[in-house]
Amino acid sequence: MSLDLSTTRFAPSPTGRLHLGHAMSAVLSHDFARARGGRFLLRIEDIDPGRAREEHIAGIEGDLRWLGLDWDGPVVRQSQRLALYAEALERLKLRGLVYPCFCTRADIARSASAPHGPDGPLYPGTCRDLRAPDLDRPHAWRLDVAKAIALTGPLSWRDERVGTVAARPELLGDVVLARKDAPVSYHLAVTVDDAAQGVTDVIRGEDLFLSTHVHRLLQDLLQLPTPAYHHHRLLIGPDGERLAKRHGALALADLRADGVDPQAIVAAFRAGTAPLGFRLSKD
Repeated sequence: MSLDLSTTRFAPSPTGRLHLGHAMSAVLSHDFARARGGRFLLRIEDIDPGRAREEHIAGIEGDLRWLGLDWDGPVVRQSQRLALYAEALERLKLRGLVYPCFCTRADIARSASAPHGPDGPLYPGTCRDLRAPDLDRPHAWRLDVAKAIALTGPLSWRDERVGTVAARPELLGDVVLARKDAPVSYHLAVTVDDAAQGVTDVIRGEDLFLSTHVHRLLQDLLQLPTPAYHHHRLLIGPDGERLAKRHGALALADLRADGVDPQAIVAAFRAGTAPLGFRLSKD
């Protein structure tokens, strides 16, 4: 990792309370920036109107303070940046790189022609070549990945753990960029926001490694800078699965209520180990 001035961010979704896995990402992102005299930003990814809760936003800020972490500047909320995402989507529409999709998840699951990716069935392109689609019907907007790759040619990014990575966005298929129930998806919003906020180093869990293939493609299409990436190992729970919101007892708020020492948690992450008897996923 270079010692250049860096800007990092922690960007949780306020759909539940933070758990130990979130704490790990926050600590690593915070420390990376502080060690370089840089900025550590807090961004709230509240683009899911059906699940985002105001009380969870207050909880996120309280949990970070409990861990002894501070951030620079005001907290940014994606729900206040919808115009930025709409402008980016419009640019892709004008180039013919996105198309409306009327399929439901059930439709995709029933499709015998759906190819499979690393995480299950990919979108089979049912709506890709629709003529005169009825845009008054509920629809999402999908990225035509094959057409986009034909325009950009080969792409890559720098990952601090594994070196140069050749981007293969086709692994995720024609991803959704704007949902039926929300004006933007994670992939488009995070790409636009990282560039707009001047993020130089993205530090996040390795469960998001595959998403970076798509983000790298979007960066090139929208002529945005590419940050350096560091996908850290994940916490593994007692059931052998990666730590997630289903491990509700490990919410930071519950640990705080139980009198757990936050500095012991932070010290474990800084030492490259897992706290409270948990372990890290293998390299």
